[in-house]
Amino acid sequence: MNSRAVLAIGLGLALALAGCGDPARRVAGVGGGAGSPAPVASDVPTPDGSSAPPTAEPKPSASSRPSRPARTTPPRPRLRPLPKTLPAGLRRTTGTRAVALTFDDGPSPAWTPKVLDQLRAAGVKATFCLVGIEVKQHPQLVARIVREGHQLCNHSWRHDMDLGRRPIAEIRADMVRTNRAIQAAAPGAKVSFFRQPGGRWTAEEVAVARQLGMQSLHWTVDPQDWTKPAPPLITRRVQAATRPGAVVLMHDGGGNRAATLTACRFLIPDLKRRYGVTRLR
Repeated sequence: MNSRAVLAIGLGLALALAGCGDPARRVAGVGGGAGSPAPVASDVPTPDGSSAPPTAEPKPSASSRPSRPARTTPPRPRLRPLPKTLPAGLRRTTGTRAVALTFDDGPSPAWTPKVLDQLRAAGVKATFCLVGIEVKQHPQLVARIVREGHQLCNHSWRHDMDLGRRPIAEIRADMVRTNRAIQAAAPGAKVSFFRQPGGRWTAEEVAVARQLGMQSLHWTVDPQDWTKPAPPLITRRVQAATRPGAVVLMHDGGGNRAATLTACRFLIPDLKRRYGVTRLR
């Protein structure tokens, strides 16, 4: 063997021995550069001293995530269409020459007491169409209405403009709930009438009211005081539309009724003088 061969063999042995070092140093990459091989998984020590491959937590994929059940709300029954004409069975006149005054959307602590004061000063009675949630908040006003000899009318629990279009069971439940609140505020008082908010009547609603012992009360005079016109305009509208036996619609709740109150200072005594004002029978 010549000297070159001996030198090559010696160089090969030296390189082989250089690769045999501390395994931990090779795993840690000590002394390595950018080109150093990645650590071998089997060389990673575990807490108990043994070597085992690390277990990386798999990232959940969209398909592996548990899906939340969709919230399903039972659909409300479709509302019946509103009839194009008013149904039969509505009360629209007093049946006498005298007219009736009706006040909707109360009781209101801001306006109902003042309307009651005006009625008492004129010595006349009216019908108050009461909203259930307002009755619940102001039962003392209902008690005063009854105590001063006025009549009571159910005007739905929440002033529901579409009550007559709902399922009959819902119509009945709404009317019953409102009547119970009124009678809780004024024990023994009779709720003689029901009035549909907005006058959006259906035959089904009229029938349910009748079954509960209430007449369905409409109107013949609507000055649209709920749009808050000036008091002189309210006065002119009532005077122009009123005829013997009229049922006059106004409001003592549902908003600022200062204009209605101002108009009533003239209207109540004027209607009493011209026609007379009566309780409904």
